[in-house]
Amino acid sequence: MIYMLTLGLIALLTIGIPVGFGLGAAALYSSILGSSSPIFATILSQKMLFGMQNFLLVAIPLFILAAKLMNTAGITNKLFGFANTLVGFMPGGLGHANIVGSLIFAGMSGAAVADAAGLGQIELKAMKQAGYDDDFSVAITAASSTIGPIFPPSIPMVVFAFVSGASVGRLFLGGVVPAFLMCATMMLMVHYYAKKRNYPREPFPTLKIAAKSFVEAFLPLLTPIVLLGGIWSGVFTPTEAAAVAAVYALVLGVLIYRELSLKDVARVFIETARESAIIGIVVATSSFYGWILMKSGFTIYIGEWIVALTTDPIYILMLINVFLLIVGCFLDSTVAILIITPILMPVILKVGIDPTHFGVVMVLNLMIGLLTPPFGIVLFVMQQVSGISFDRIVKATAPFYIPLGTVLVMITFIPEIVTWLPNLLMGVSR
Repeated sequence: MIYMLTLGLIALLTIGIPVGFGLGAAALYSSILGSSSPIFATILSQKMLFGMQNFLLVAIPLFILAAKLMNTAGITNKLFGFANTLVGFMPGGLGHANIVGSLIFAGMSGAAVADAAGLGQIELKAMKQAGYDDDFSVAITAASSTIGPIFPPSIPMVVFAFVSGASVGRLFLGGVVPAFLMCATMMLMVHYYAKKRNYPREPFPTLKIAAKSFVEAFLPLLTPIVLLGGIWSGVFTPTEAAAVAAVYALVLGVLIYRELSLKDVARVFIETARESAIIGIVVATSSFYGWILMKSGFTIYIGEWIVALTTDPIYILMLINVFLLIVGCFLDSTVAILIITPILMPVILKVGIDPTHFGVVMVLNLMIGLLTPPFGIVLFVMQQVSGISFDRIVKATAPFYIPLGTVLVMITFIPEIVTWLPNLLMGVSR
């Protein structure tokens, strides 16, 4: 059964079948032909429906909606302007602003693609006008977009929490320090290139310019503070926080900045519904796929095989890192989390690895996968936004694997980087 399940999915994806339909078809095919007992259509529908019956999943369309409203309302322009005021005076200033802007926008979107497609257009245009070469501009824009799913809120971490049962609040807080480390390491890379290629820097901002930039960006900047503060204090759940983010973005766009018309709002809601439906199909069919996977005994086999190799948590994480980096080259992060997490979680719990630590490590691995060929989705987004060839984008982005890989190694070997803040604010998990 497992061979049918795996090879069937690979074959369907190879010929261009959408992931959601591929997962369902492969699972159904293997369950009919590879099982000694019949599996009825009612079970298929029940398993798919059960996979969708989780209040936590409501956060995904709400975060998508919030990000789209921010982009459409022109709020990303204000955020990038503020980021440029903060760090634009450094060598390669707009490169640094690109990274800081992604960190700020991450507090509202939770998705790398939203960052690359929305904020990326603004960043590329500004860097081109300032004289930066296209390859560097595209590379730093693509690399910095990976901060979005690490810094809270994060859609991939919501998905991980749904599958693993880990605390969303702890996962959100666990991503804060790694996100800042990603910023720091990428800014070091920008500094190196700026010195080597003599990239320009922005004039040091006057007090008037700094104050104006801060005032324009002040209300959007409150978003991550409100969300994290509300979750940490227990005022609302992570799902309710997503609703707060969406309503707040709507109020900013329609009532405060008056950039959103009713037509714009309607279009954003339709786009959000379309993207959420795609994710919903993937979640539903992956639930059935995962059930068949567990029914085949594959999850138990993998767990026993890994534990037979080693029971050292660090060695196990190293093996998983290699595996996830390969998987990230071929599968979307949501699909990978939905399929792989149920396989690996029993091993993680058995050897005593903190689920929060593992969740952040897993998400960062898969975010690096967004930048790796042949199916790195951020690379395709940047190709569409910039008009540069795919091969050229891959080559330009490759050096930024160094800072991202450095942070991955750090959080793998030093779990406290991830767990320190959740333990400080929410207590030690048991």
